[in-house]
Amino acid sequence: MTAAASAAKPSTAVVAAGEESVGTEGFRAIDRMSDVFVAQATAGFSPASLALAFFDWSIHLAAAPGKRAELVNKAERKTSRLLGYLAAASTHSDTPPCIEPLPGDYRFAAEGWKKQPYAAFAQAFLLNQQWWHNVTHEVPGVTPHHEHVISFLARQLLDMFSPSNNPLTNPEVVTKAVETGGANFIQGWRNFVEDATRTATNQPPVGTDGFIPGKDVAVTPGKVVYRNHLIELIQYAPTTDKARAEPVLIIPAWIMKYYILDLSPENSLVRYLVEQGHTVFCVSWRNPDAADRDLTMDDYRRMGVMAALDAVGEIVPDRKIHATGYCLGGTLLAIAAAAMGRAGDDRLASVTLFAAQIDFTEPGELALFIDHSEMHFLDSVMWNRGYLSSDQMAGAFQLLRTNDLVWSRHVREYLMGERPPMIDLMAWNADSTRMPYRMHSEYLRRLYLDNELAAGRFMVDGRPVAPQNIRVPMFVVGTERDHVAPWRSVYKVHQLTDTDVTFVLTSGGHNAGIVSEPGHPRRRFRVATKHVADLDLGPEEWLLAAKQKDGSWWIEWTQWLGARSSSEPIPHPGMGAPDKGYPPIEDAPGTYVLQR
Repeated sequence: MTAAASAAKPSTAVVAAGEESVGTEGFRAIDRMSDVFVAQATAGFSPASLALAFFDWSIHLAAAPGKRAELVNKAERKTSRLLGYLAAASTHSDTPPCIEPLPGDYRFAAEGWKKQPYAAFAQAFLLNQQWWHNVTHEVPGVTPHHEHVISFLARQLLDMFSPSNNPLTNPEVVTKAVETGGANFIQGWRNFVEDATRTATNQPPVGTDGFIPGKDVAVTPGKVVYRNHLIELIQYAPTTDKARAEPVLIIPAWIMKYYILDLSPENSLVRYLVEQGHTVFCVSWRNPDAADRDLTMDDYRRMGVMAALDAVGEIVPDRKIHATGYCLGGTLLAIAAAAMGRAGDDRLASVTLFAAQIDFTEPGELALFIDHSEMHFLDSVMWNRGYLSSDQMAGAFQLLRTNDLVWSRHVREYLMGERPPMIDLMAWNADSTRMPYRMHSEYLRRLYLDNELAAGRFMVDGRPVAPQNIRVPMFVVGTERDHVAPWRSVYKVHQLTDTDVTFVLTSGGHNAGIVSEPGHPRRRFRVATKHVADLDLGPEEWLLAAKQKDGSWWIEWTQWLGARSSSEPIPHPGMGAPDKGYPPIEDAPGTYVLQR
């Protein structure tokens, strides 16, 4: 064989490697399609993940005679408590309950639940619920993640059989049926059919047509001054004579439409900032589809945060920027700010994070859906579609709060036959977006599973970045009842950064705690600043030390921004910078926010 022929012929090793690559990819595709088929029957949950949790719990429970004996003892004691309560209640109508609902459980708060036999139904259920908590917790040897999964599943099953969900054992439903002659069930059926029809035809929930972006919500005047494939950048029109020198750039989460921060005029954070004299910019993310499947986290950083910073820097030149991130947008901003700090990029005046985590070791109940088995399963579903659908995300969030988001609605709308009035926050919540396959897979693996950012292993431009690289002052907001970014997890920013951190803990949840306009009744917050030289406090110590204030934390934040801005106001910059390639394109809210 000639040298040329020998060179032209691939080696056996190369051919084998190529064949192996092609064959392996084909087998992997078969696995993925199998997962996709199964997901249609399991609502996207990995059967293997659930089975592993069940086997871990059941095998260890079977191997723990002491735990089983303890459960028998607890069952006997709870039965005695219930029998004692029933005996007392048979002779005294004002008998105090033998067990109280958990904080935040309002299923049995109505006056009718204090009367018999409904009070007995509630007491029996709550004792049973408490016993099952004992069954699923503190079983020797069970992996903590599996314990949380089993406890969660047990809670879901128990909630299904709550007496509050049964029309025959719920005093409110019974009273309503007597008052209306059963007309509430007829109206409830109509509500159910209407909702089912809208879901089947991909229509938004009833009432959302009264909250159209640009017409009813997201109406703060402004212009889209920059657009790329991933974002539109909105600059808002001034309402004051002079402007504060440093502009504010807001990076919302791409899991949500940006106008959570620009709802109705009376509760718009954007409008509030503009009225305080700030020049405000906000990113509006594109709603990705299957064609965007290969967008990465770094694409979101470059085409999102960095592109917006570049535009703001041209429109308001020679001024540092107050960068603000919400939820996933805050996590991405922290990554970008850390990379900027490492590179010596000093364009930021401060960093503000709303309900955003940079450490994911304790991410709350959302971690129930994230382990290696579930991640593989979810990855297959996203691989097939090219994205994670909005209905899957909404379903996961609803499962975290079934009492509030599922069963209470079932009772109110389908058993009582009542439709609660739609509000702007509820309409926004129904206007969800999709997540690109590759980006979301990276996000879950690199942050939730591997916690790369907190560990200083998150790679940007081929080099690791760490939160310690952020050197500008930080203002961080956590919310008391956050199921997505628990405040104690958000609080870890204190231990991960080497800069001054002002931390606010506000009443409310992940969304309602952030939309906390001045004048809103019953709002309160705690606030304290940790300087670099100060000793670290644990979250419980911080709770005791931080001063509680009534009202909106928005006021605290704008005062904080003002203290870290130039004292002299300046003339308002123009809308966009046409001579620098950033002309006003169209009126806010733009087109990306309208994508379905």
